[in-house]
Amino acid sequence: MTPSARLSAAIEVLADIDARRRPAADALKDWGLSHRFAGSSDRAAIAGLIYDALRRKASAAFAMGEDTPRAALLGMLRLERKMDSSAIAQLADGGRFAPPPLTDAERARLDAGNLDGAPPWVAGDYPEWLDSHFAATFGDERVEEGAALASRAPLDLRVNTLKATREEAAEALAELAPAPTRWSPQGLRIVLAADARSPAIHAEPAFIKGLIEIQDEGSQLAALMADAKPGQQVIDLCAGAGGKTLALAAAMENKGQLYAADDDKRRLAPIHARLERADVRNVQVRTPRGATDVLADLAGHADLVLIDAPCTGTGSWRRNPDAKWRVRPGALELRIKEQAGLLDRAAALVKPGGRIAYVTCSVLATENGDQVRGFLRRHPEFAVVPVAETTAALGERAFLFRRAVLAMEEGLLMTPRRTDTDGFFVAVVRKS
Repeated sequence: MTPSARLSAAIEVLADIDARRRPAADALKDWGLSHRFAGSSDRAAIAGLIYDALRRKASAAFAMGEDTPRAALLGMLRLERKMDSSAIAQLADGGRFAPPPLTDAERARLDAGNLDGAPPWVAGDYPEWLDSHFAATFGDERVEEGAALASRAPLDLRVNTLKATREEAAEALAELAPAPTRWSPQGLRIVLAADARSPAIHAEPAFIKGLIEIQDEGSQLAALMADAKPGQQVIDLCAGAGGKTLALAAAMENKGQLYAADDDKRRLAPIHARLERADVRNVQVRTPRGATDVLADLAGHADLVLIDAPCTGTGSWRRNPDAKWRVRPGALELRIKEQAGLLDRAAALVKPGGRIAYVTCSVLATENGDQVRGFLRRHPEFAVVPVAETTAALGERAFLFRRAVLAMEEGLLMTPRRTDTDGFFVAVVRKS
C-alpha cells in the first residue's frame, strides 16, 4: 500500500471507532480481516496512524476547526509528526486510493499549526471532565504533563537477573539496538519511530529463554521501590498476569516465599507459564475459590504486601490512547472503592514492622495521595516511609530520580514528562 492509501485506510478505521464506540484494537483487527491484501507493514503503519490520531484527538480537532476522522488524522500529522502542509498535501492529493485533496481551509489550518487559545484539556489532549483532577495534581503544568502522556511510548524490557545480566541480555538483542534505561538498573529500552512496526519480542530467543520480560521502566521502578528482600514473606495482592510478581521474585533471588493472588482468576491465567520461563521457584499462586479467603492463613505474617491497584490507567495513556476517551467518572468512583478495600485487606496481612507498597498507574490524586491519607486515618498504626528511604533501592540513581519525580508527603509520582516513564504513583507505609 502507498502512504496515501494507508492514510485513507486510517481515516476509514477511525470513522468506524467513532461510529461504533469500540476499542481501536477491535476495529483494526476487523479491518485487517476484510483487507487481507494489506501486509504486516501496512497494518502496522495504519495502526500507528490511528493510535497517534487518538493521542492527539482533542488538539487535532481544535487545530483543524472540526471534529472528524479526517481532521483528526490531518491535524495529528501536523502536530504530532511535524509534517508541513505541503507534505500532507502529497498524501491527500485525490489520487487513486488517496484521500481527497486538501481544501483551502484545511491548508490554512495546517499552515497555522498552533493551539493558541486552546483550553488546557484540549492542549493537553485529555477529557474535559478530568481537568480539575489534572489541576489538583499538576497545577499550571497540566498541559505539558497531558501532552507528554499523549506521546508514543518506547518499548521497555526488564532483564531477569535470575538468568542474565543486563549486558548479556543486550548482547542477545543486539540487532534491536537496546539501550540501558535511565533509572532502572535492570532495564533496556528500544525506541521506535512513529511508523515503525513493534519488534516481535515474544519470538526472540532471549524472551523464550526467560532472559527478558516486557515491562515499562516505571513499573520496574515501582517493584524495586517495594524493596522485597531474599528470605522474606511477600504477597502480591493484585498479581494479574504476573509482571511485578516476576520482578519481586528476582529481587528475592528465589529465596523466601512469594504469594501471588488476584480476585479474578482469569487475570492469573498467564502467570504459570511466565514463572516457568523465568525460572522462578519461590512463588505460590493462590487462585480465588468462591468466597474463600485464600490468604487467610497469612494474616499478620507478611513482611511486604504489594498492591498493584486497579485504577483508571491515566498514567498508561501513551500505550492505550483510546482508553482515555472512554474513561468515565463512574469508573473512577468504582476504582476508588476497590483501592480502599485492597488497602484495608493488606493491613490485616502485614506483621508488625512490615510494609505495604501501594502502586497505581494513575496520575489522579483521588487514586493516589488521597487514598493513602484515608488509609492512615483508618489505620493509625501505619506511617509513610519517607521518599528518600523508598528510593534508596535505586542506588546511585536515587538522588537524581528524587529530583525528577513529583514528590509529596504520601509518596511519589512518575510521569512521562518528568521521568520518561509511564505515569506511576508509589507509596510505602510501614506498620509500627
